[in-house]
Amino acid sequence: MQTPNFDDGPPISHRLTEYDERHLVTYFRLLDAAEEGADWREAVSIIFGLYPMRDPKRAQLVHDSHLARARWMTETGYRHLLRPPLA
Repeated sequence: MQTPNFDDGPPISHRLTEYDERHLVTYFRLLDAAEEGADWREAVSIIFGLYPMRDPKRAQLVHDSHLARARWMTETGYRHLLRPPLA
């Protein structure tokens, strides 16, 4: 499974963004990995195709920032998915 193009960190917003919508599966995969106790280095390698040995700071930033956004989605962001779209 290929991850959509990603930024080093998801946008900081109190609202659901297009970036979030494109990365919902990525967020689910990160949450599953965290729940299973997977090492973050393995998760970032599998999910994002990054190699922590090459650039550990960037790899950890990508992992941690996207996992934090995924957790935000489970606590708050999901509500935006339930609202009807503004047209």
